[in-house]
Amino acid sequence: MLFIIRAEDKPGALARRLEVRPVHLEYLQSKKDVIKVGGAILDDKGDPMGSVLIVDVADKAAAEAFAKGDPFSTEGVFASFTVTPYRAALGEWLG
Repeated sequence: MLFIIRAEDKPGALARRLEVRPVHLEYLQSKKDVIKVGGAILDDKGDPMGSVLIVDVADKAAAEAFAKGDPFSTEGVFASFTVTPYRAALGEWLG
């Protein structure tokens, strides 16, 4: 089942985000089999201020565990995240 994970960074977390980013990317690489699309949410200046991922996992609990295990969660970058069920209708990645 598809879920959107939308995370908001803590105010002033850009420096911490950049420090943790390599470990975050390693984590995502280890989970690439369930990630359909993902990337940073940008502010008006083009700086990252959060993240969005669409993941294909068994249930909402698995999507929440995915988000909680992200180094951006465990290392204090994210202020919060939401997990929402999703039904895709369009896009090249749907194949």
